[in-house]
Amino acid sequence: MPQIDIAGRPIGPDHSPYVIAELSANHNGKLETALRIIEEAKKAGADAVKLQTYKPDTITLNCDSEDFKIRGGLWDGRTLYELYEEAHMPWDWHKPLFDRARQLGITIFSSPFDNTAIDLLEDLNAPAYKIASFEAVDLPLIKYAASTGKPMIISTGMADAEEIQEAIDAAREGGCKQLAVLHCVSGYPAPAEDYNLRTIPDMIERFGLVTGLSDHTLDNTTAITSVAMGASIIEKHFTLDRSGGGPDDSFSLESAELAALCLGAKRAWQCLGKVDYGRKSSEQGNAQFRRSLYFNRSLNAEDVIQPGDISSVRPGFGLPPKWLPELMGKRLAHAAKQHTPVGWHHFDEKLLNEFGVSYES
Repeated sequence: MPQIDIAGRPIGPDHSPYVIAELSANHNGKLETALRIIEEAKKAGADAVKLQTYKPDTITLNCDSEDFKIRGGLWDGRTLYELYEEAHMPWDWHKPLFDRARQLGITIFSSPFDNTAIDLLEDLNAPAYKIASFEAVDLPLIKYAASTGKPMIISTGMADAEEIQEAIDAAREGGCKQLAVLHCVSGYPAPAEDYNLRTIPDMIERFGLVTGLSDHTLDNTTAITSVAMGASIIEKHFTLDRSGGGPDDSFSLESAELAALCLGAKRAWQCLGKVDYGRKSSEQGNAQFRRSLYFNRSLNAEDVIQPGDISSVRPGFGLPPKWLPELMGKRLAHAAKQHTPVGWHHFDEKLLNEFGVSYES
């Protein structure tokens, strides 16, 4: 099974899903809000909180020509520069945010959007890197992040299979030894029906990597369902208040919802378990509710079983009902009392040999 480790936490199919609370632009320009988001993510049970590290000047151009205007969706009519100027996190916030997360014991890392962002995050000893979907085609950026030797997660929204493979190859060429990919739909919000979660097991088979989900839907259904499809990582945007008015607030989870996701993902993974046809410990007390064979009347040794002498009834402490027709006309080797379970010990060894069973069966 593929596995990666981030800050000592193993991540893969053999471990509970790794839940990342994406802070994104939900700080809404206030350091105190960003600090509180980290605190709430920890309380909710998230494994990690993730930032986004960029400056508007390094992610786009300050231009209002048509190419740079957003059409449709949450940010309709704004320029890319205007959006990222509002959404970006000041670089001098990173250290206090990293410090607070480490004090709380929650892992913190970031999505870098250019090489200078990686340099900043290296100074803070970030334990991993996340490549955002829109940067999955920026192979030089991927290689530079990979050169740090840190674990890397790549989101794949809008990327086709060939582009995903190119991103993986770039990460490997750059020196990344621990790599994961996230199935993603880059809609904000994204309709659940667009997620096509059956893609996840195909990605696992096709790329052979730890695979997860970056979920932009409005509730937890898609994320929890993805665990059943093999997702080992779940990333969700997280905010203190969905009505906060920031660029990402409206499609983000609030505290109680994130807590429900963390618990639901863990339970979903536990439910998967292993292939097991045996009786479970939780079933042991209910054996009396199964059917089995019981004597309707007392019989003596050498009596021949006739219709009506034994029946298939509850509880389940006698022989299985499948033997009812086979036992008709068979002779008892030992006496049997009314309302007691039929067992092989009531018959002689010759009959047991005929049926291919033993006294212990």
